[in-house]
Amino acid sequence: MKKIIKNPYLHFVLLGLILALVPTLAKMGLMKTSYLTTLGGTFIFAIAALGLNILLGYSGLISLGTAGFMGFAAYLSAYFTADLALPFELSIILAVVIPTLLGILVGLVSLKIEGIYLAIATLAVSEILKKTFEEFDFFTNGFSGKTAQYPTLLGTFELDRAGTYYFVVAILILVMLLTYNLMNGRLGRALNAMRGSEAASQAMGVNLLNHRLIAFALATMYAAIAGVLYVHFVKYSYPTIWSLNLSLNFLAMIVIGGLRSIYGTLLGAFIVFAVPDLLLKQVPFFSDLSYVLNGILIIVVIIFYPNGLVHMFTDLKRFIVKLVKGEK
Repeated sequence: MKKIIKNPYLHFVLLGLILALVPTLAKMGLMKTSYLTTLGGTFIFAIAALGLNILLGYSGLISLGTAGFMGFAAYLSAYFTADLALPFELSIILAVVIPTLLGILVGLVSLKIEGIYLAIATLAVSEILKKTFEEFDFFTNGFSGKTAQYPTLLGTFELDRAGTYYFVVAILILVMLLTYNLMNGRLGRALNAMRGSEAASQAMGVNLLNHRLIAFALATMYAAIAGVLYVHFVKYSYPTIWSLNLSLNFLAMIVIGGLRSIYGTLLGAFIVFAVPDLLLKQVPFFSDLSYVLNGILIIVVIIFYPNGLVHMFTDLKRFIVKLVKGEK
C-alpha cells in the first residue's frame, strides 16, 4: 500500500484529475469562467517552461529563445489548419517537428559558444523569428495576428473551450510523465554530469554533441507543443506576444518554482502567470507591477530558497513534524 501511495506516476495522474475539475467548478458557479482560460494558459506555459528547465536546470545550457520557438509553432499550426485545411493531428506533428529541427541547429551552435554568449545567440534567433512574424503577412497576417479554432480530433470530435482545456491538461500530464522518465533515467544522469563538469562527463563516456542536441531538441519540442496548444486554446497569435518579456518570464518560472523540479515548474507558472491575472489585476495599484513583483520575488527566492519555492513545502512539513514531536 505504501508503494502505491508513493508511486510518482499515481501522483501525476491525481494531479491531472484535480486540474480537470476546473470546468466543473466553473459550471457550478464556484469560480469565474474566465479562470478557465487563465489556468489553461498557465498550464500551456508550464509545458514550455519544462523544456527550458531541462535545458537550463539539467543540462546547464541557457536559452532566451523559448518564446520565438513557441510562436513559430503557433503560427505553423494556425497556417496548416486554417489556410491549408490539414487535419489537426498532422498539423501538430508538422508544427512540432519543424521548430525542433531548428532547435537542433541552435544546439550545434552551442558547441562553439556557451554562457552569456549562448543566451545572446538564442535571443537573436528569437528576435529574427519575431521579425518574421511581423513581416510575412501571407503566413502570419502581420500585426493583425493569426486566428485559429479549437481542435477537431480525428476529423470528427470538435472541442469547445472546456474540451480543449481537458486536452491541455492531458498533454501537460503526459509531458510531466515523459520528463520524469527521461530525467530519472540514463539521459538525466548524463545531462547532470554534463552540467557539473564537461571534462568529467566526457571521461565517463558522455557524448557532449549528442546530449547537447538532445537537450535543445527536447526544449524546442516542448515549446512547440505549447505553441500549438496556445493558438488553438486562446484562438489567436500576435507578434507582440512572442517577445523577450515572455522568454524572461519562462526563466522566472523555473527560478522561482525550482530548477530541476517538475512540480516546481508548475508552481512557478502559477505564480508568474496565474497570480497576476487572478489576484493582482483586481487591485488597481498592482495591476501594472507584475514584472516588478516577479523581479522582487526572484531576488527573495535566490536569497532564501535558492532551489526554488517548491522546497518550501518540504521545510513546512519538517516544521510540522518537529512541532508535533515537541508536543508529545
